[in-house]
Amino acid sequence: MTEAMTHGAAAPTVAGTAARRESPPSMIERMTLILDAFNGPTARLTLEDVARRTRLPRSTAHRILDQLVKQRWLAHHSFGYGLGQRALGLGGQDGGHGKIREAAAPLLHELQVTTGLVAHLAVLDGAEVFYLDKLGGRLAASVPSRVGGRAPAHCTALGKAMLAWLEPEQVDALLGDNISRLTSRTIGELGTLHQELHRIRRRRGLAFERGESFPGIACVAAAIRGDEGPVAGISLAGDIRTPLENVAPLVVTAAREISQILFPGSAAGTGRPRARRAPGRTSEEPTWSPETLNRLVAVDGRGTWM
Repeated sequence: MTEAMTHGAAAPTVAGTAARRESPPSMIERMTLILDAFNGPTARLTLEDVARRTRLPRSTAHRILDQLVKQRWLAHHSFGYGLGQRALGLGGQDGGHGKIREAAAPLLHELQVTTGLVAHLAVLDGAEVFYLDKLGGRLAASVPSRVGGRAPAHCTALGKAMLAWLEPEQVDALLGDNISRLTSRTIGELGTLHQELHRIRRRRGLAFERGESFPGIACVAAAIRGDEGPVAGISLAGDIRTPLENVAPLVVTAAREISQILFPGSAAGTGRPRARRAPGRTSEEPTWSPETLNRLVAVDGRGTWM
């Protein structure tokens, strides 16, 4: 009887200990569990992944994830959650940006040398683009962007090129109801932006802007994509009078090549695996004829890209 009572009294203690282990009492412990679930700078986890790894209730995990995203300990991408700038800064990591820069560097250099324009590499960080690289030669000083700098995504060709491959609901969540105008040409309404993103998708991912982020600057961009969505974007920028239609095929071809370097065999953005280059060729030929490009890109009477 005494032994049975002893076992009976001990059972709640064991169960209580297990319950406390599965549901840490303090918010700090729960936050730590979630951050520890990301075992590398490039790790991407869904809400279900986080709940399973931490053994936290899904609603609790979701609430804490939202707070961590707001404070930039985590970042919410189209393909899940990843470590944010604060977490990566403390650990000396770069969120996989180094890998993207390494893959893009030779093609970015080739674009800049071939065209003489300013070449950019950027990633989408919330409602902004974050510049990872800039190559510009003599024109660099005339384009007011910088490595480590930011710009509103809806104002730039780079941002629009990446936003175009997100679900409309994700765009709404990132940008909110009010989007600001930087110039008289900036898109200032969410509905108009969605129309622009639709046109970008119809142009096979080519995005343009003329004076939307900086007066007098024009830009053409394309996204670097994996099967789960955009991971970065590249662009060429120059004077607003620059004939961007001439360099657009080079940008989209370079973006496809970088995508295949980062995601070998991925069909995203290409429709087929990357073809091997013929001996003696230094670059792939543009995949579009001038006639095709003219049909894809329309200009209204004011010279504004549609």
